Amino acid sequence: MKKAVFPGSFDPITLGHVDIIKRAIPLFDEIVIAIGVNAEKKYMFSLNERVAFIKKCFADEKNITVTKYKGLTVDYCKTIDADFILRGLRNPADFEFEKAIAQTNRKLSGIETVFLLTSADTSFISSSIVRDIIRNGGDASELVPKCVK
Repeated sequence: MKKAVFPGSFDPITLGHVDIIKRAIPLFDEIVIAIGVNAEKKYMFSLNERVAFIKKCFADEKNITVTKYKGLTVDYCKTIDADFILRGLRNPADFEFEKAIAQTNRKLSGIETVFLLTSADTSFISSSIVRDIIRNGGDASELVPKCVK
């Protein structure tokens, strides 16, 4: 069974995340959307809100689960017997950053990272841009799935 973990803070989940997840569904038997918990980070949405957003977005997908975890992603992958980490790439800067993490993860654990390029129509979207729009009273509804609106 091919199980992948798609880790992130998802604060909030965006259409870019949804694009990557939907295109990954045929590649894996199971996808675990894993919300990392970082006590040092200030989130706009609570952990429970983020879990609820994602569960609502993928309620009809039987092979997707939503969980939360602390610590290293590779350690979490080992505890749930996942062999892959799924990551989306928006641009060359993302690639350089993610490549170093993927190589380290493979060296430490043998877990492979699978990269999917975001679609052209979502490649500019990031959670931090969405948060900035919301904080400043703007309308981010075209950047997030209906489950967040």
